[in-house]
Amino acid sequence: MYTLKRQMIALKFALNQEKQETKDMLKIYHKYTQRQASDSEIKAANQQFFDLLKGVGLGVFAILPFAPITIPILIKVASSVGVELLPSAFISSNTRSNKKNNK
Repeated sequence: MYTLKRQMIALKFALNQEKQETKDMLKIYHKYTQRQASDSEIKAANQQFFDLLKGVGLGVFAILPFAPITIPILIKVASSVGVELLPSAFISSNTRSNKKNNK
C-alpha cells in the first residue's frame, strides 16, 4: 500500500512538472511570434513540444485492449534499442544520469 501511494505521488509531481513545462513552452512560442525569444528558449520550447508529442503517442496506446500490459512492454523494448518513449518528467534522475554516462 505504501509503494502505491509513493508511486501516485511521484506521478502527481511528474504531471505537475509536465504541466508547468508546457505552460512555459506556450509562453516562449508567444514571445517568438513577437520576435522576442532567444535561440536557447526556442530550443527548450521545441524539446518540450517533442515531450508533449511523446505523451500523446502513449495516450493512443492507453485506449487499446491490454494497455496495462502493452505499454510497459513498449517502453522496455524501446529503451533497449535506445528510443525514449516517456516524456522527460517521467524519467527518474538515476536513469537520466546513467544514459548520459553511457553516451
